Amino acid sequence: MLHPQRLKARLGEIPSEPGCYLMRDGEDRILYIGKAKVLRNRVRSYFQSGGGHGHSPRISLMVRQVCDIEVIVTDSEAEALALEANLIKQNQPHFNVLLKDDKKYPYLCITWSEAYPRIFITRRRRLRSPLDRFYGPYVDVGLLRRTLSLVKRVFPLRQRPLPLHRDRTCLNYDIGRCPGVCQERISSEDYHQSLRKVAMVFQGRSDELMELLAEQMARYAERLDFEAAARVRDQLQGLDTLTADQKMSVGDSSISRDVIALAADGRVAAVQLFQMRAGKLVGRLGFTADAMPLPAASPETADGSGAAAPAVPPQPQPASEAEPQSLSATAAAALAPGRILQRVVEEHYSQVEPVEIPPELLLQHPLPQQALIEEWLSERRGRRVRLAVPQRQQKAELIELVVRNATYELERAQRGAEQQLLATEDLAQLLDLATPPRRIEGFDISHIQGSDAVASQVVFIDGLPAKQHYRKYKIQSSSIVAGHSDDFMAMAEIMRRRFRRWSQAKAEGGNLADLRRLAGTALHTGGLNDWPDVVMIDGGKGQLSAVMEALRELDLHEDLVVCSLAKQREEVFVPGAKQPLDSEPDQLGVALLRRLRDEAHRFAVSFHRQQRGERMKRSRLSDIPGLGPKRVRDLLAHFRSIDAIQLASPAAIGQAPGLGPALARQVWEYFHPEAEEPSQDGAPAELETLQSRSA
Repeated sequence: MLHPQRLKARLGEIPSEPGCYLMRDGEDRILYIGKAKVLRNRVRSYFQSGGGHGHSPRISLMVRQVCDIEVIVTDSEAEALALEANLIKQNQPHFNVLLKDDKKYPYLCITWSEAYPRIFITRRRRLRSPLDRFYGPYVDVGLLRRTLSLVKRVFPLRQRPLPLHRDRTCLNYDIGRCPGVCQERISSEDYHQSLRKVAMVFQGRSDELMELLAEQMARYAERLDFEAAARVRDQLQGLDTLTADQKMSVGDSSISRDVIALAADGRVAAVQLFQMRAGKLVGRLGFTADAMPLPAASPETADGSGAAAPAVPPQPQPASEAEPQSLSATAAAALAPGRILQRVVEEHYSQVEPVEIPPELLLQHPLPQQALIEEWLSERRGRRVRLAVPQRQQKAELIELVVRNATYELERAQRGAEQQLLATEDLAQLLDLATPPRRIEGFDISHIQGSDAVASQVVFIDGLPAKQHYRKYKIQSSSIVAGHSDDFMAMAEIMRRRFRRWSQAKAEGGNLADLRRLAGTALHTGGLNDWPDVVMIDGGKGQLSAVMEALRELDLHEDLVVCSLAKQREEVFVPGAKQPLDSEPDQLGVALLRRLRDEAHRFAVSFHRQQRGERMKRSRLSDIPGLGPKRVRDLLAHFRSIDAIQLASPAAIGQAPGLGPALARQVWEYFHPEAEEPSQDGAPAELETLQSRSA
């Protein structure tokens, strides 16, 4: 990002609106999350000339690692504040030192289940009674406390949780602050009626309180008490801020939903998917698609080139559901947004686990096959999934907010679309393809001398990363172990696993050309909707030969377009050629392959580090069959260390809680695979000495 031209271009794309920004490093990890009233000005301030003058050492270190900047637009700074806290708690960025704890925004609780309800501030929404109500959350607890204090001065409410005196009222009753709840000077029904007026304030229906404050401010002004009038004026402004609707943290926290909307021009569409969980925005996914309205698919109109379908393919439909041929251009254009959204829904939710499908999807436009999609999602999830197109109130405002974010992503896509088109066209010319490739997949292997061997699959669609299609693989071959590595064998294994389903479909008599044409929908292909136009392998001729041998076993070697990219000279190899293709390292097609290769390497290394870290956290005892986590804890608690267990006899190990003689002998044999069992006289002297030291 510190490259001047790239930095200047990215900063120019950031809108001048309130929202949150996410700084990411070269491995796509979030470094820092912040909020701003004007995003462009705030983000620019990190990269002003002068080498970060004025930044703290922490921020200066963070800025040097920034490789990408992501922004999420909101309607107000208050919404950005709430969203910032949600994202920081969700992602735990390294350079954010605040808001990482589990502290939550405060709510106002009214215990309607009691005869004389209490009103108080809480941060925990515990289930007390179905009648009790929580209002909020509020982003400023200080303002909330001041407002509650103001409400208690305007309306006579109980001021204490417990009575101050046993047989008489306190001073609050005498000065009109309390209606005498402790001595029941007011009936429960009347007190409930009074408290309903207070609840209207925190429900956003604060007209009555605002009128009272406006009258009070006018009286202060008439008495020329301008200082008191200014305080009431500030209270009025604070009440406006306090009761403002917060779309980034919706009130219905029991429902999880995804919100999907798009912005499109005549050629390309940018789709945004906001993931709301427990009422809060926890993630965002972006998609790009072709925005051209297309007629229904047919064998006569298919290009027959074998390339993947365009981003918004003609949907295969039964004759009873097909659109009438007399459909006007205007009507077809109106259906295009729904088709785009349906394609995104099909692609995304066919790839995720069923548990990740939320019970509700909010859509900007109705889908052409909405009932069918709803039935399909419900079947995948195992529970009902509802698709809705909201028209008013808070859900419609959520759609509007997602549309605004999609608009900014569309502007970015428009600026980069021409460059990506030139790159794919250059790659098609380099590999001698009939049409520019749409879906390109890259594969890489990562390990340390064979230990924790993993592989990555990254996907570029129309020249841009499509992270929803990324995949991770653990190498399963028993020949690849710590101390012995074989990249050729690992790459061949990944190819077999990646294309096994396509090979089975071909072996069963399926026509791959037809399957590729139908790959535009997840509803009619049995999940076979991920055929790549180009497969790129990180490596030279050796890795490429291993991959082609695996594809011959699958009988797909003549169907797939495969190439490899060697690191040293950025040379492109294709099957059957002894020499690399005639190319330049800086030409657009090779640069696209290089970006794909670098992304596959980053993704593989990240997964390898994760696996290595998890392995280092595990105890050696976890590798012993029959020892679960509880028995491992009991053994360590009994012997204090693994060294003590290793020196113990089977009889001594059997004295630990939960271990019988057979399991104790199995543990002993794990540490002494070729030794004879010691006598039963007791533990060796070394064990006694070690145990005494531990004690």
